[in-house]
Amino acid sequence: MAGYRIDKISEETKKEVDRIIREMLNDPRIRGTYAVTRADVTRDMRHGKVYISILEDEYAAPMLKALKSAAGFIRNELGKSLQLRYTPELTFVQDKNIEYGIHIANVLKQVLPENQTAAEDDEENQ
Repeated sequence: MAGYRIDKISEETKKEVDRIIREMLNDPRIRGTYAVTRADVTRDMRHGKVYISILEDEYAAPMLKALKSAAGFIRNELGKSLQLRYTPELTFVQDKNIEYGIHIANVLKQVLPENQTAAEDDEENQ
């Protein structure tokens, strides 16, 4: 039963952190295309990891540094909006899953035309 609660808190944490970053942080280092992809909160709700996907590599390091320095502010705002007994200490981690998915899609685009022509040749031979 507690697992459902942690999942729910993790999802709400993800939504609220995304809202706080977009609406309340005015740091010039936070720019480019990014998305908060996931948040994992521990069972005791003392710690949480927030995964951020940043598509432009040149913005990744400064943005993660800005988020690390603003972690206290984000935690404070998160505590106000979630109203939990404990507000988790947040750690920001770069998530490369979207970048990896784009890479796989590009590889498939390159391979797919070769496979289609080979399949068409096989059909003509039969």
